Amino acid sequence: MLLTERLPSPETLSLTAQVAQMMVVRTTGHLFDHEVEYPQWEATNAELEKYIALGVGGVILLGGSAAEVGVRTQQLQSLAKYPLLIAADMEEGVGQRFSGATWFAPPMAIGQIARQDLPQALALAQQMGASIAQEALAIGINWLLAPVVDVNNNPANPVINVRAFGETADVVAALTSAFIEGTQRPQNGGVLLTSAKHFPGHGDTDVDSHLSLPVLNHSFERLQQLELVPFKRAIAAGVDSIMTAHLRLPMVDLEYPATLSKLTLSGLLRQDLGFDGLIVTDALVMGGITQQYGAAEAAVLAVEAGADVLLMPADVEGAIAAICEAVEAGRISPAHILRSVERIWRAKHKIADLPVTDSFSQHAWQQQAVPPIQLEDMATEPIRTLAAEILQRSQQVTHAPSQSLGQVISAPLMPGQNLVLVDDVLHCPFLDRTAPAITLPLQQGYTLALVDGRSAEVARLNTGVTTLVQLFIRGNPFRSSHQLSAIAIEYLQALGPNLQAVIIYGSPYVWQQIQPILPAMTPCVFTYGQMKMAQAIALQPLLNPTGQSVLTLAADSAFTD
Repeated sequence: MLLTERLPSPETLSLTAQVAQMMVVRTTGHLFDHEVEYPQWEATNAELEKYIALGVGGVILLGGSAAEVGVRTQQLQSLAKYPLLIAADMEEGVGQRFSGATWFAPPMAIGQIARQDLPQALALAQQMGASIAQEALAIGINWLLAPVVDVNNNPANPVINVRAFGETADVVAALTSAFIEGTQRPQNGGVLLTSAKHFPGHGDTDVDSHLSLPVLNHSFERLQQLELVPFKRAIAAGVDSIMTAHLRLPMVDLEYPATLSKLTLSGLLRQDLGFDGLIVTDALVMGGITQQYGAAEAAVLAVEAGADVLLMPADVEGAIAAICEAVEAGRISPAHILRSVERIWRAKHKIADLPVTDSFSQHAWQQQAVPPIQLEDMATEPIRTLAAEILQRSQQVTHAPSQSLGQVISAPLMPGQNLVLVDDVLHCPFLDRTAPAITLPLQQGYTLALVDGRSAEVARLNTGVTTLVQLFIRGNPFRSSHQLSAIAIEYLQALGPNLQAVIIYGSPYVWQQIQPILPAMTPCVFTYGQMKMAQAIALQPLLNPTGQSVLTLAADSAFTD
């Protein structure tokens, strides 16, 4: 499988070919069409071949195993006339999206560590970045749509939440810069592109932009002092791309949301901040855009505003045609399109480790082989140990800060009822029959009571039985966690003295909300993670407080995500 085509000078491409390079389409990481999980968004194999023949610049993948994705990226690169940008949202590691790889705690876990030890948190952020880069490159992913550099200073934020590194601009800026620096030094070599998101800052919203358009009345001075600080630091750290936010800032642009705002992208980001990397839109199929703009017009407006890459346009061929028509009509200049393609070309030269100069035609992919799959670089012991360390260091035990673990519990809990509350068990990747949250209590003699928060009627529990409560609650795009939190509080209050212990997986804001209602001396564990490794670590102080090391337990192959 050789890429034999030269990467020509961008101006030699036709207008249609140039515009096609600005498109990144979504498909599944699975190899077969019958495994597509989101058919309304993910291209089939036949559609994908058609888009690649049109010359789209890249794909974004979701779903499948890491090994499958390795095969898929090789197939896609072999089909493409020009090398593809292959992207994925992997803010919590490759294992967040592709099974078998390492799933890290959400970035806010490192922010929690920074409260006690900032130098340690910076080191962990850098190591996390390097580890994610190593695993991504091992399976052919060359564009990491991370880190989130939003400052989550609104606890009610349904879409950013624990995806942010923290709640203050300086900490977020420091940690995200360390993360970016780490991605630049993966152990297996190679080059991975990064993306700071969501510009100019999505951390203070209480509306999910997947569903509708948030409106923020921040002044320009406020943006300079808070939201823009991490973006400036990310640019200084060498971030390759910046992703836009689907939100409206009337103090910056009265008419258009940031993704479609020339004042925001060409003005604030390009001119004021001096960023000359790729500007990529957030997914154009999100409700924050589609509710107010048609697919074709949204694509044209985004390019007019200054976006170089259109992520997941609702109609790929329609978007290409509409942008070409806008150029031919004089609405967008040919030079504008060419500048975007030149930036895309620079990025593609970078990931191929080719020299980048102003004369693109001097360099080629000349007989360069598609990188092989390197499964030996996936889920290695050092990377899994790092993931476990971040979970352990950020975990909080007992609701009373003045009490040590030994004061709260010194022996395993007596078996009773194991109440597990989750939002949507049918689509839950971390709660199968081997999940420690289910198997470890079962081994101790607990009976399982599994409650799905999406049920029309919340299950009635036996409140007269001693109960271990495990709550899987975090901010979820497309669906608020408020309803699940209300159900959890109802159960906790109903259990009263029969509440044995509580584990909260996910949201520190739920942890803060629930602490005041717990009976005194109730053992309580909070962890930012929800994956199997997090479950093993969180359960150990309750079920095995004097036993096996949490790092050994969590790194055990039995708890592979």
